[in-house]
Amino acid sequence: MRACLAGKSVVVVALTVVGVLASLSPSRAEMIDTNATSSAIQSAVQSARQKSQKSAPSAPAESRAPAKQIQSAKKDTSGDKKPKAGTPAAGRSSNLPPAGERQYVPDEIVLEVAAATSDQQVNILAQRFRLQALDSFNFQLGNSRVVRVRVLGGRPIPAVVRALQGDAAILFAQPNYLFGLVEEKPAAAAGGEADQYLLEKMHLAEAHRLSRGDKVLVAVIDSGVDVSHPDLAGDIADSFDAIGIGEPVHPHGTAIAGGIAAHGRLTGAAPAAQILAVRAFSGSAHSEQGTTYAIIKGLDWAVSHGARVINMSFAGPQDPGLARGLSAAHGKGVVLVAAAGNKGASSPPLYPAADRNVITVTSTDKNDELPSFANRGPYVAVAAPGVDLTLLAPNDSLQHLSGTSFSAAFVSGTVALMLERKPGLAPDAVRQALMASARHLSGKPVDDQSGGGLVDAYQAILAVAPEMSSATSAPTVGHP
Repeated sequence: MRACLAGKSVVVVALTVVGVLASLSPSRAEMIDTNATSSAIQSAVQSARQKSQKSAPSAPAESRAPAKQIQSAKKDTSGDKKPKAGTPAAGRSSNLPPAGERQYVPDEIVLEVAAATSDQQVNILAQRFRLQALDSFNFQLGNSRVVRVRVLGGRPIPAVVRALQGDAAILFAQPNYLFGLVEEKPAAAAGGEADQYLLEKMHLAEAHRLSRGDKVLVAVIDSGVDVSHPDLAGDIADSFDAIGIGEPVHPHGTAIAGGIAAHGRLTGAAPAAQILAVRAFSGSAHSEQGTTYAIIKGLDWAVSHGARVINMSFAGPQDPGLARGLSAAHGKGVVLVAAAGNKGASSPPLYPAADRNVITVTSTDKNDELPSFANRGPYVAVAAPGVDLTLLAPNDSLQHLSGTSFSAAFVSGTVALMLERKPGLAPDAVRQALMASARHLSGKPVDDQSGGGLVDAYQAILAVAPEMSSATSAPTVGHP
């Protein structure tokens, strides 16, 4: 999905400054007091950094991919003594977009400031850099405020980000990156009765004798969900709109929610799970894109509302701000699942799937082979059915789609089954159990195509709760 937003220059400043700030012009007294305000901001920043150092989660050990392929979102520059003008302050990384990267809103920037920064201070800061504050929220995962700002004057985003990083009052600044939903239309439209071959492939009937994901909260960060769909009756625990566009929901999010928790004409992987429906993608007729700002706002809301699993069926560029949010969520015990992407075997790693804190899922077809559209690589953890699927659609209807998006949904549902049986399961333990219990699709336990192989929901449950194996006569599935 390519960035296709045009129009006025926008810089995204993540603060609790609602659009009103942009219209406030400071009085003469406020202008005289700028130095004092700057001192107050810097004091708040120092306090926020000290808090962040105490509470920041340590990076987990990760053996999925070589360091060259999945790099850390931040480089350590703590050795720098004094930043030059227009360079990052000491201890902070440069978040400039890579050379040639254009997949971001052309006139917006996302900023992070100390939580204690006032609206007046934000306004003064924006004026200093010729920005217009558009929106902001309290970012609980970062103990800070995130502000979306518009860049005035048509200036290039990299140059403005560079200037912002040299200001001690700003904790973090980066482009407002763009992400796209991940789906493929089937080569031939399916018809007739619903085909749910995934139930047999993943041994879900056997798994449901042990667990149905009862009351496990699974957040779906997507394009909205038709909360009135009969197949999702009683499934929606809460919903949140991170973009507030007021348009009808796009079919993608409803399909994802159904893949996780449907219980009607279709059966999801965890039919008793509870959905936290987060809308971060417009899903309009002309755009199916979401932004850094909307996604991290939705991520923060989902974690604060108790999500145990977060499904992310979208893909885009490497995003340091999102990576920091994912690391914080992982540190709180949230299991993060993402679609590998639909750009094929030659595609470079897409994000958030290639993030080290995420369980990455690719697709298989009815013959247990990877379709041509499915991304693959050493960062992939497992695979699940993703070709010619019958899925829920808005307005009590069904649709036929393919894509790693829906494979991820089936794995998110499987994780909910595992968490019902063992609620205290840590994210890394979930990944290990999924990979070890999967049906290997090659001669190796793990390969760089489908990771551990095709997810087996029944065996995954037994891997974390082996004492339940005597409660059923379901057969044990062997591995080649």
